[in-house]
Amino acid sequence: MKRAFYIITLLVCSTSIGQKNDPENNKFKQMKDLMATPNVYRTAAGAPGHQYYQQKADYKISVELDDENQKITGEEYITYTNNSPDQLEYLWLQLDQNMRAQTSDSKKISTETMEDMSFWSIARMTNDFDGGFKIVEVTDASGSPLKFTINKTMMRIDMARSLASKGTFTFKIKWWYNINDRMKIGGRSGYEYFSDEGNYLYTIAQFFPRMCVYNDVEGWQNKQFLGRGEFTLPFGDYEVKITVPNNHVVAATGELQNSTSVMSKAQLDRMKQAKTSKDKPVMIVTPEEALKNEKSKADGKKTWVFKAKNVRDFAFASSKKFIWDAMDAEYNGKHTLAMSFYPKEGNPLWEQYSTRIVAHTIKTYSKFTIDYPYPVAISVHSNHIGMEYPMICFNGGRPEADGTYSEQTKYGMWGVIIHEVGHNFFPMIINSDERQWTWMDEGLNTFVQYLTQEEWERDYPSRRGPAYKIVDYMKGDKSNISPIMTNSESIFQFGNNAYGKPATALNILRETVMGRELFDYAFKIYCERWKFKHPSPEDFFRTMEDASGVDLDWFWRGWFYTTDHVDISLDNVRLYTLNTGNPEIEKKWQKEQDAQRNKFIGDLRNDTAIVKTMDEEYPELLDFYDKWDPYSFDSYDLEQYNRLQERLSKKDKEILESNYLFYQLDFSNQGGLVMPIIIKFTYEDGTEEVERIPAEIWKHNNFQISKVFIKKKEVVSIEVDPFLETADTELDNNNWPRKVIPSRYKLFMERKTKGHNMNPMQRAKSLEEEK
Repeated sequence: MKRAFYIITLLVCSTSIGQKNDPENNKFKQMKDLMATPNVYRTAAGAPGHQYYQQKADYKISVELDDENQKITGEEYITYTNNSPDQLEYLWLQLDQNMRAQTSDSKKISTETMEDMSFWSIARMTNDFDGGFKIVEVTDASGSPLKFTINKTMMRIDMARSLASKGTFTFKIKWWYNINDRMKIGGRSGYEYFSDEGNYLYTIAQFFPRMCVYNDVEGWQNKQFLGRGEFTLPFGDYEVKITVPNNHVVAATGELQNSTSVMSKAQLDRMKQAKTSKDKPVMIVTPEEALKNEKSKADGKKTWVFKAKNVRDFAFASSKKFIWDAMDAEYNGKHTLAMSFYPKEGNPLWEQYSTRIVAHTIKTYSKFTIDYPYPVAISVHSNHIGMEYPMICFNGGRPEADGTYSEQTKYGMWGVIIHEVGHNFFPMIINSDERQWTWMDEGLNTFVQYLTQEEWERDYPSRRGPAYKIVDYMKGDKSNISPIMTNSESIFQFGNNAYGKPATALNILRETVMGRELFDYAFKIYCERWKFKHPSPEDFFRTMEDASGVDLDWFWRGWFYTTDHVDISLDNVRLYTLNTGNPEIEKKWQKEQDAQRNKFIGDLRNDTAIVKTMDEEYPELLDFYDKWDPYSFDSYDLEQYNRLQERLSKKDKEILESNYLFYQLDFSNQGGLVMPIIIKFTYEDGTEEVERIPAEIWKHNNFQISKVFIKKKEVVSIEVDPFLETADTELDNNNWPRKVIPSRYKLFMERKTKGHNMNPMQRAKSLEEEK
């Protein structure tokens, strides 16, 4: 019933040739071999189980900032509640500052070559900074000493008796430590020194001994802090008293409790106005007041008191340089005070953008995740930083000294504020284990950051999120790539692995695999289920499937557990039309096809040099078949055709007469990742059609598949992944007919012209001055 009209074959060198399907390693195999067994604490649906528990740690902290010696001194009372069913013989606390001790493992295990050496790296390696917590005493609530053991960045406290299930234990710690100069030796927190003024700007975090998490997944999460894998912390209530020089302004986690003691009447009036200002920020401390303040000398101390409920951590910033502005962020009938604290060096960027971006981020994340539950959200500016804590974050993005800035600086500042404010949701509220799985907060946060940037500016130049931007990483040297499901300390290419790839994966799920409606619903369910709780990777994977009804095991397995990449090759295209069985039509068609073929072959052979063939020289060599016309037909052919017609139904005859064109497309999976196949057909009349084939087309053969497409119009070109939405790493094998995919090769030469080191704003200013 079918005749070959013509066959177009695209020959492609295929790395999948010879690869065999292995049922044991089928890419659609369910993930029971990789995921923890559901239990009473975590269900197979990805939700907290009926016996789920988590611990609580409440803090009362008093700290003093020594601006003369750059030192923090503090004491804390911790009340620890054991909600687990277990008796606890001891408690574990994190001493993160010990990473900066001279004996720190972080220094010992760092590797480098001479090619890595720079003045900055040498300075870091040879610094004699006396870092780390100096623990003065550890006592119980009555003041009796407690036995404790410090193991590098962890401290174990041995209680006199085990802490029973549902029991509480209160103890006290006194400590101090030297604050690090971030600009010299780096760090997530520390100080920035303004040498021309003699002033400091402090961004202070990990400044107190903090409880470790104890849960059903890890027991005590007391994996050492080596610098990369961040923090795993229980929720609790905080009351923190921060004593600073009396000309300092303080920003911190939580709500200020004694504003009348630390703020002027004018500032209090402006704050009242800011709480109802929805269109633009209101200055609480004006640039003029900040300039005057930074030139002043402290003549005493002030204590700022903050309270925060149900948070996992606490951080603060302090300086006499701060400008302070605020505005109301309203979302779903709720209100949060968005605020920014920044030195004059941050302007004009910070005054124009920071607080508006904070408000926008809170609103947009609340749309895609959960409603932001806290009363404030703060962005603090210090140079070359991006770090997050509950309700407060520290962000870079500094203009040049003349107030101009490059476009890169502007977008960098926007991006880091959105990202760090977004961390309020991941992991500050949806509280994953950062020490173990960086991607669970950084990857999910980078994904929602991408959505937020899209709603901030049309055609926002996002660095991460769009599928095509992860291609270079995914097709790179596999010896320098880790699966996403790799412990934080062991990851190669940290940014691509923990930020870029998971964000891209989620974007592909939303746009290509699941669709926005199913994805958005399931993602919000995950966020609602695990807000103020401790989710694991399995909880995320299971919830996304459970709430959407989409089997995603193939996707998690490929994208998160392997280093495979996407490369779907369109190897062959063949076109068929139906054989009508009518000898008059079919013989004529065959004659035309053979004539085309014979002419093509004759042109290739170029046999004009043959003067005469043997059968031309000796006609007696000719027989019946030399005189027979193979394109003629007789009564036997007509009888066969009539019998065929009698057997066909009305529907069969309609199909036979339809003039359908049958295109067989042969695909191979060159990269390893099974993915949906998106195909754009362009027709002879100039119209286009896109067909979307689910990834399950690969379920029986993970490496090579064929599919027939029935068309009513002639196809002139075919393109796979036309919108660059699957992260396909090789576009050269995505087209029929083959296309040469252009790339840009730029020649660099040193420019000697005036202004070659200026940003566009500086050049424009210089040209204006010349005029």
